[in-house]
Amino acid sequence: QVQLVESGGGLVQPGGSLRLSCAASGFALDSYAIGWFRQAPGKEREGVLCIRGSGGITYYVESVKGRFIISRDNAKNTVFLQMNSLKPEDTAVYFCATRLVLCSGRSTDFRSWGQGTQVTVSS
Repeated sequence: QVQLVESGGGLVQPGGSLRLSCAASGFALDSYAIGWFRQAPGKEREGVLCIRGSGGITYYVESVKGRFIISRDNAKNTVFLQMNSLKPEDTAVYFCATRLVLCSGRSTDFRSWGQGTQVTVSS
């Protein structure tokens, strides 16, 4: 059974950092792409960035480039999202999702989702 579990969210001040984790079970990460999405209140879910099994990375939100770093540890079957220099506009529920091989910024392309973790950036 495919399962994704996010963790690491919380409340942080502007300029702070958080590290999110997406732990996968029921499948081996190295053949799958993992995307990070976020959904702010009243807004649609948007793709943030994605990492393929090969390690290739695609960013879908220009404003996170240089601040968000995605990485994967296939031995631990876990993908990480290091978020630095956080801004209030980064406040959202963050989700990880998986699909076979290729990345996508469209949520409808992903079949399996985690439950989400809340990230709040506020002073």
